[in-house]
Amino acid sequence: MSLTHTIHAKTTVSMTDLRRNPSKIMEIAGDLPVAVLNHNKPEAYLLSAKAYEALLDLIDDVSLIKTIQARKGGKTVKVKLEEL
Repeated sequence: MSLTHTIHAKTTVSMTDLRRNPSKIMEIAGDLPVAVLNHNKPEAYLLSAKAYEALLDLIDDVSLIKTIQARKGGKTVKVKLEEL
């Protein structure tokens, strides 16, 4: 059993405080993640919609990079812009 827990956010909030005033927590956090603690252990992370969408964009970019790398060096076809 580990006595320490890594928290991947600069801001933390207890479950109780989150229940009391969730909109205030989001206002304070802005676009940064908030670690939600339950008995002083990270239970969840809270993200703004903007931060979540940015994270999804990054995941999509990584997927595209992997596809590009997999196709690198493959067969190429020359075309003229007028032909498109």
